Amino acid sequence: MKKIAMAGIGMMGLGIATNLQRKGHKLALFEHSGNQPLDALKAGGAKGFTSAKAMAAECEMVILVLTGSAQVEAVLTGPDGVLAGLRPGSVVIDCSTAIPSSTARMVQAVQAAGSRFLDAPMTRTPKEAAEGRLNLLVGGDTELLEACTPVLRCFAENITHAGPVGAGHSMKLLHNFVSLGMVTLLSEAAACAQRSGVTPQAFVDVLAQGGAGGVALERMRPYLVSGDTGGLRFSIANARKDLDYYNTMANDANASRGIAASVLATIDAVVGAGYGEAMVPQLADLLAG
Repeated sequence: MKKIAMAGIGMMGLGIATNLQRKGHKLALFEHSGNQPLDALKAGGAKGFTSAKAMAAECEMVILVLTGSAQVEAVLTGPDGVLAGLRPGSVVIDCSTAIPSSTARMVQAVQAAGSRFLDAPMTRTPKEAAEGRLNLLVGGDTELLEACTPVLRCFAENITHAGPVGAGHSMKLLHNFVSLGMVTLLSEAAACAQRSGVTPQAFVDVLAQGGAGGVALERMRPYLVSGDTGGLRFSIANARKDLDYYNTMANDANASRGIAASVLATIDAVVGAGYGEAMVPQLADLLAG
């Protein structure tokens, strides 16, 4: 069993931490206003820290489950950050969604501190996080991944080695661009359907029976049919952040991004109108005006 430090006990991080603790690992938790309640974890033996430096100094592994690159960089490289206390030979596993160019800088900083790095962003939802059934997209050395797999299996059902370090974060952005792009396209079509007199049930049924059927439609279906956002509880502001990250990655790679830029512009307009905290399925009504 390992002693594991965690920063980012939000909706996803709480499930990860709970499953790690359930499997016998000792936890050190970074206290932060964005955390979910920590009472149950502390009752199970987890120790809270207000200093990321002090937290890292007590552990052999650090797992980050943060909002994005800015937060990762602050927690790792800040004056009281993880790198200031990281033990040589430790492992940093970043499960956040991040810009690959930022990840490259963080890898260099971790390696300069005598430690190793895996990027392991996740897909699926807080429900699967609580069940220990996340999908992980891992970038990094094969040998290091194999050594860390027993820990990752505590909270992941599927683990895909995407390539060298940084490839996990790249694959996560590719995944989110495709999935959010499809949802945005469906939302725009649903908005047009509303204005054209097509019933929501007919819209969903016909698409499901044809080439537009699939995961994106099934996640949107509860909202389109009955106004239930439970099929995709992901805020429009978070979608905007992920699409912005993807556009940055594509630009850095000198890759085509005409569709990605259009999707981002659509989401940007909704966020700019003050609806960033709405859930992604609500795009259908927001685009319908």
